[in-house]
Amino acid sequence: MPIRRFGGHRSLVSHSQTPKLSYGYKKMNISRSGYRVFSANSSTACIELAKKITERLGVELGKSVVYQEPNSETRVDVKESVRGQDIFIIQTIPRDVNTAIMELLVMAYALKTSCAKNIIGVIPYFPYSKQCKMRKRGSIVCKLLASMLAKAGLTHIITMDLHQKEIQGFFSFPVDNLRASPFLIQYIQEEIPDYRNAVIVAKSPSAAKRAQSYAERLRLGLAVMHGEAHQSELDMVDGRQSPPLSRTTTGHTGLELPVMMAKEKPPITVVGDVGGRIAIIVDDIIDDVDDFVAAAEILKERGAYKIYIMATHGLLSSDAPRLIEESAIDEVVVTNTVPHEVQKLQCPKIKTVDVSMILAEAIRRIHNGESMAYLFRNIAVDD
Repeated sequence: MPIRRFGGHRSLVSHSQTPKLSYGYKKMNISRSGYRVFSANSSTACIELAKKITERLGVELGKSVVYQEPNSETRVDVKESVRGQDIFIIQTIPRDVNTAIMELLVMAYALKTSCAKNIIGVIPYFPYSKQCKMRKRGSIVCKLLASMLAKAGLTHIITMDLHQKEIQGFFSFPVDNLRASPFLIQYIQEEIPDYRNAVIVAKSPSAAKRAQSYAERLRLGLAVMHGEAHQSELDMVDGRQSPPLSRTTTGHTGLELPVMMAKEKPPITVVGDVGGRIAIIVDDIIDDVDDFVAAAEILKERGAYKIYIMATHGLLSSDAPRLIEESAIDEVVVTNTVPHEVQKLQCPKIKTVDVSMILAEAIRRIHNGESMAYLFRNIAVDD
């Protein structure tokens, strides 16, 4: 038994004491933690998407229960240990948006207090993304939601086709904004007969950049529609041109600023030839379909013999299925980022493209610390 000296005194120390404890501690540190995938709500669409993702990953869906109390409070029970693991929460956004947000927040906080290592939200359609700019006496709700998610414990987000790419700047943690365009382009090539005779259409000048990306990848022509029947989102009053009509104060009235002329939308016109061709309108969100229906009627008048709409997020609120069914639109193609099974039953023209493959690959790469560049091959910043 070796002899150690401490301050002039001799002490006997056994080899079987601290070395084993130190060795065990090192083993615990170097062991690689696992990961689990949970569904943040019990809706059929969210469970189905979560199962598709877990099947591709070769893992089981995490055991949890998410339900509403009789007083509409959200309760989350996690049925297994998550300590030291990477946790991925899949949350689709059904019609009850605010309930879905609370489910995500409560589950993230439950996992945080259960000592999960990292909590990554898989939110294919990010809610409130249209409210990302200041309006007259309004608020940037998207930024508020980003702060709430960070406070609840999320450390990373995987989403798809944000309404504005600048939304990523609202977050204090990484955001991976995946693209659905490869899947939609593949659908065009495989499911639209004679797509070589098609032209990509931008419903408004603001959508021209997205349409240009599709046109260049498919080697097709481009058409842009200008003028709208209703006031567009970008032209809503933001408060910068709203001085009081009359001043009640006395004294110096300030500078006389030049008055801007009010904008007036012209009738819808099409820049580009669509006569005798297939028109494919591309956008990121299709919710209120009045503008799409009006655009389809104009394209039909200009000679387009088939009209398709390709969008990432098919919210299809209100009477959208009925309006699509009664319109000149031949087919609406959306991805499964948003549940829309009820709308499909009401309108056979609505088709779905599965994007679970890219979501599963993003989860695998983030957990393994691999580069995400593979998922953005040939995709420019402006796409």
